[in-house]
Amino acid sequence: MGLQKGANVPVGSLRVRVELGWRAGPGSPDVDVSALLLTSAGKVRSDDDFVFYNQPAHPSGAVRHEGKRQDGTGTVETIGVTLSAVEQDIGTVVLAASTDGTFGQVSGLFVRVLDAESGAEAARFDPTDATSETAFVLGELYRRNGVWKFRAVGQGYASGLAGLATDFGITVDEPATPPEPPVRHTPPAPTPQPVRLSKITLTKASPAVSLTKQGATSGSMRVNLSWSAPKPPRGWMNKGKDAVRLEDVDLDLSCLWELQNGTKGIVHPINNQFGSFDQAPYVLLDQDDRTGGSADGENLLINLDHTAEIKRLLVFVVIYDGASSFAGLHGVATLYPPAGPPIEVRLDECTVPSPVAAIALIENVGGELIVRREAKYLVLAPGVFKQQAADLEYGWGMSWHTASKD
Repeated sequence: MGLQKGANVPVGSLRVRVELGWRAGPGSPDVDVSALLLTSAGKVRSDDDFVFYNQPAHPSGAVRHEGKRQDGTGTVETIGVTLSAVEQDIGTVVLAASTDGTFGQVSGLFVRVLDAESGAEAARFDPTDATSETAFVLGELYRRNGVWKFRAVGQGYASGLAGLATDFGITVDEPATPPEPPVRHTPPAPTPQPVRLSKITLTKASPAVSLTKQGATSGSMRVNLSWSAPKPPRGWMNKGKDAVRLEDVDLDLSCLWELQNGTKGIVHPINNQFGSFDQAPYVLLDQDDRTGGSADGENLLINLDHTAEIKRLLVFVVIYDGASSFAGLHGVATLYPPAGPPIEVRLDECTVPSPVAAIALIENVGGELIVRREAKYLVLAPGVFKQQAADLEYGWGMSWHTASKD
């Protein structure tokens, strides 16, 4: 149902998928979608009520940023909302977008609300009056007398995502200097900080960044993996060799490591090789998320206090089960250093039958820690294990044998 600006329509589904889309083309800027959960006062309760690329899941689990995908000639970014799980003191879920250009440069912009189960479209809004805005409130899901509705808003902001977020009560700031790391024997727990809106996306044209130059020389760096499945073709009935169901997919975030003293190994869930944060290899895998159902996904924690002992780390991901290739999945790996903006590597260009994707190579080059984008998809040779394929590609020189999860 197409809506005019200011119009509203009831939403009958308890689980919806909100899609923001636009047409790709030369000179078209990138767009990011976000959601803000507001009380009746029109403000967030805390910074946790802001869901976006750097904070992809609400603590309640009701709202989740599900990433980007290519859809024909355009790009679609999705927010999943379980309306039945939205807390009672939240009355509105604002659906917003921001761009690194202006929305006047973005063609074919739309937002639509779909039933998460059937894919049926409940509402659609195509704003047409954008000019110099750098952020937009496209629409909102709101609750009236126990009934959820969607309203087409179309309000622009010239102050970008930071200005929009601040208007709704989000604290936006960058710490001037990284805090001193605490002395402890377990990975440091995250401490509340202002929301960071900046990020670095490593691309073919700009593939590397120095952690050292960003000031990330100590503390814990988290590497997070999330993924989504592409929209299935019309008539798809959960059958066929190309059908991908997220609940069936088991991806293993992994790390080949090598220290300056020559020792080397792997961190991954197989045989419970989860690594160690305080001892060699100074890399720890926090969990094995076998369904993608965890709001936090899988995370590698890297102890930068031991940078001098690290020679190189290869962060990669293996499809353990549920899909045959990354051609059917869209993954995003995000590195969260203790200082500086998050670093993003997208895994959305696979065109070969590859069950192994190298994400990033982190190398100690003369004392400077460099992160380099790989986004390389490996095809298995006969008789080669998946993890072994990463070893052979990057020359780790390890021995391999058959193993599986518990």
